[in-house]
Amino acid sequence: MSTPATAPPPPNNLKRIVAASLIGTTIEWYDFFLYGSAAALVFNKLFFPESDPLVGTLLSFLTYAVGFAARPLGALVFGHYGDRLGRKKLLVLSLLLMGGATFAIGLLPTHATIGTAAPVLLTVLRLVQGFALGGEWGGAVLLVSEHGDARRRGFWASWPQTGAPAGQLLATGVLSLLTALLSDAAFTGWGWRIPFLLSGVLVIVGLWIRLSVDESPVFKQALARAEARTDDVERLPLVSVLRHHWRDVLVAMGARMAENISYYVITAFILVYATTSAGVSKQTALNAVLIASAVHFAVIPAWGALSDRIGRRPVYLLGAVGIGLWMFPFFSLIDTGGFGALLLAVTVGLILHGAMYAPQAAFFSEMFATRMRYSGASIGAQFASVAAGAPAPLIATALLHDYGSSTPIALYVIAAALLTIVAVAAAAETRHRDLSDVSPDAPAGSPETATREADARAV
Repeated sequence: MSTPATAPPPPNNLKRIVAASLIGTTIEWYDFFLYGSAAALVFNKLFFPESDPLVGTLLSFLTYAVGFAARPLGALVFGHYGDRLGRKKLLVLSLLLMGGATFAIGLLPTHATIGTAAPVLLTVLRLVQGFALGGEWGGAVLLVSEHGDARRRGFWASWPQTGAPAGQLLATGVLSLLTALLSDAAFTGWGWRIPFLLSGVLVIVGLWIRLSVDESPVFKQALARAEARTDDVERLPLVSVLRHHWRDVLVAMGARMAENISYYVITAFILVYATTSAGVSKQTALNAVLIASAVHFAVIPAWGALSDRIGRRPVYLLGAVGIGLWMFPFFSLIDTGGFGALLLAVTVGLILHGAMYAPQAAFFSEMFATRMRYSGASIGAQFASVAAGAPAPLIATALLHDYGSSTPIALYVIAAALLTIVAVAAAAETRHRDLSDVSPDAPAGSPETATREADARAV
């Protein structure tokens, strides 16, 4: 018999939970990716106009990277309070912070109006975005993982992951529409503000949906047990994570390297490389990312479902190996300058990325005990983003500037893929783990955990 925590919830309730997480993460990622696309297209001119074009792009991507620096702090703060107070409250707060910062960027004066104060204010708002996103991801995937059917956890937990391509799709689609309808002068002058201001409307919709869902039943049970014990074991979830799950944190960080670096090279840096080195127009590059993001959205649940059948590790390893092998063909196709080749390069890259990204939500959730799961999953994911996603467009642009070739950039992604392969190969398979039954004293790979996994497979 299944325990109450692992028994499938009512279908309508689960679908509402999935919808709330998906819509919230879509809005959060829309805000975050909108900044990345704008950094590649217009921020170099609006906020760093005294630099030459490529150096201005580097400075623009530097403010982009600053957002990642705040993500670990968001992971620590939101993880701590999410493990003590619940997932839902913190998810509402993260959405408000992210939407407010993005809306404010849309109102921000440029360098031409207020001088050097403009990039300073831009950087501050980017820090707020990063702080909010650092707390968003862990809570969104846990809310679904802890509500869902254990036998299909990989599939259901992968839906919040589709918020990334959905946000990318929405951000790129809005920008692509505006660049098609407006002249370059109009888009640079005022058109770029529209997608940032649109965030205010999206946040209202997201809040209405998120406020309608229930707290995770697994968390409520764990909280009741902790209160009955009246001890201080989990007063500081971060301490417990570092004490009992430090190996799992390192595995999660290593697993994120290829996934994070490849994604920002494929979706953010590509707008620079395709337009400057391959002679592709801004509109063509945006359209390729737009179509590929739609495919990315569609394949993520399929990869998640596959991880329920064969395990998280095999699917993740397939993606890491594939993305490493694809990098040289990826740039060769872009260099042809044709739209079909560019679309193929980005689409295949994002399909392979999806094989890593889809099982990640369930994989990371299953590594940690309930009362430290928000902290553990968030810390592992977001600390890695500082070394991976944050500098990826910056490093790629610098390598292109110094070497004038895509070869060093391809080798950079391949090195990240090798690191991810090692990390995931060293991890324990978590597919059969009962989220309500993982003890803080039984980190992934321990004999106690192995026994519980065997019991779960026998159910």
